[in-house]
Amino acid sequence: MRQTTAQSPTPALGEWRRRRLIAAGFDETLAARLTRDGIVDLHELLVLLDRGCPPELAARILAPLDTPAAPS
Repeated sequence: MRQTTAQSPTPALGEWRRRRLIAAGFDETLAARLTRDGIVDLHELLVLLDRGCPPELAARILAPLDTPAAPS
């Protein structure tokens, strides 16, 4: 099995992720933050949305436990 390491997304990939989140229903601020942080799995966010979870709750569910929640 190949090991992967977390890397910052390239600008083009980050922009694609941001646009994808906005198209899925995330507001621009939250989409930009999630893209900038790069620690939340885009595909898992979209799965939660497909199951009816609101974008803000999906981001909160997938947020790391050791990172304080951003004020709403």
